[in-house]
Amino acid sequence: MRLISRPRPTVGVLIVAILMIAGGGVSSVAFAQSTHFEKPPISYHDAPVHDRASRLAEGLKSSQKSLVWDEDHGYLKSLLSELEVPISSQTLVFSKTSLQLQRISPRTPRALYFNDDTYVGWCQQGDVVEIAVTDPQQGAIFYTLEQSQSDAPRLVRDRGQCLTCHSSSRTQDVPGYLVRSMFIDPRGYPKFGSGTFLTDYTSKFEERWGGWYVTGTHGEMRHMGNEIASGKDADAKIDREAGANLQDLSDRFDTDRYLSPHSDIVALMVLEHQTQMHNAIAAANYETRMALEQAKQMNELLGRPKDYVSESTQRRLDRAADNVVKHLLMSGEFPLSSRVSGSSSFAEEFSKRGKRDTQGRSLRDFDLSTRLFRYPCSFLIDSEAFDGLPSEVRSRVVQKLLDVLKQRNRDQDYEHLTAELRQQILEILRDVKPQLFAAESS
Repeated sequence: MRLISRPRPTVGVLIVAILMIAGGGVSSVAFAQSTHFEKPPISYHDAPVHDRASRLAEGLKSSQKSLVWDEDHGYLKSLLSELEVPISSQTLVFSKTSLQLQRISPRTPRALYFNDDTYVGWCQQGDVVEIAVTDPQQGAIFYTLEQSQSDAPRLVRDRGQCLTCHSSSRTQDVPGYLVRSMFIDPRGYPKFGSGTFLTDYTSKFEERWGGWYVTGTHGEMRHMGNEIASGKDADAKIDREAGANLQDLSDRFDTDRYLSPHSDIVALMVLEHQTQMHNAIAAANYETRMALEQAKQMNELLGRPKDYVSESTQRRLDRAADNVVKHLLMSGEFPLSSRVSGSSSFAEEFSKRGKRDTQGRSLRDFDLSTRLFRYPCSFLIDSEAFDGLPSEVRSRVVQKLLDVLKQRNRDQDYEHLTAELRQQILEILRDVKPQLFAAESS
């Protein structure tokens, strides 16, 4: 298959099966958020970024890096290699929910690949490859790479259009990510009248993956994936039984056109968790920087000491920290009632990348019988984004986390953590993330 060069679309192609209603206007909320982030102390569009894609962009510009073109997938394989994104992470979405919606259908799904901080979207004969990357300070940053052969391919950063969908309550009010589930008609268009679902690790299994292909087994549990909705827009129905426990998608579309024939169920579950975990970390980062800047201005206005922190500022930082801890410890996770098993090598490769403690345990070890991870503490606690949190909120997160794990906090949000699990997580963290305990006093 030869890729045909086409005029390059407006930058801002959406990532991670983001919902963008064709013909819809920019909401006042999205516009307000975007304007807010453009100002100090965030300066979303003007502050320097140090994410994985920006480093590749600089390497391409200076000719220290290069990308290899192939006739079937353009720059995709080379880009994935440079960004260290595994092919086994491939998931496939057939809903028309991105700017390249004319390239997407149940017969030509969009492929999504990801690692711990980077997401790459590819469409058959697409105009661009889509990239979203987590910057330690600025959160989600969006880029595109034109899908036409060039002596000097380049990554182009979006200058604001993506925030019309990527900055809302669904992304925790920061530039971020979201996974959606919805009822899809035979052409790939959502049936909005029947409702849509924001999907994360707390979502009911039966509400997940509408508009996605799903490969792997999940026993008696049923989801919305793999099937086209029937019925009127306001009364759509899906045959969940027909889409259950599939290992092979070749009867639905030509899987040979993709880097992998899989849309692995375990990869989808990890994707759901880490997208909102990234958002929680970015939200805490933003909130802290804004709260401290506003406190500084108030201190100057009222003649208070520069380092004075009011009770209202303290409460803001505590709320931000609480949200991070709840996501880290997967509070409210939907319990699995059947064992889940992927169809690809994703789970094995994902686990192998984990740091292990002296007993061989890792936060990347899967459970997949009753919950996603064997030790429910997010692997993203060991990430540049977490380490990049302002010290004023990171110290609060660490203290609140230790309070839970040491059973000093028995809040019902953490009832899912037995005493044994708390101790196991604590032991793993002491070995793989010892800096968390540097200032520990007890």
